[in-house]
Amino acid sequence: MNSKNDNLQPLAYSINEACRVSSLGRTRIYQLIGEKRLQVRKIGKRTLIPAASLRNLISGES
Repeated sequence: MNSKNDNLQPLAYSINEACRVSSLGRTRIYQLIGEKRLQVRKIGKRTLIPAASLRNLISGES
């Protein structure tokens, strides 16, 4: 059964999700944020990393 939602890519990742999908640790994720190599968006108390920012970092464009 295929639905329209099966192919949706996430727009952003939580810190824990970013660690899981990138295989980077929390400390390294926070270092990259501090170095401005990863963008973040605060929504309420949540810190989200835009998927495009994480992809750019991993592909070497950041």
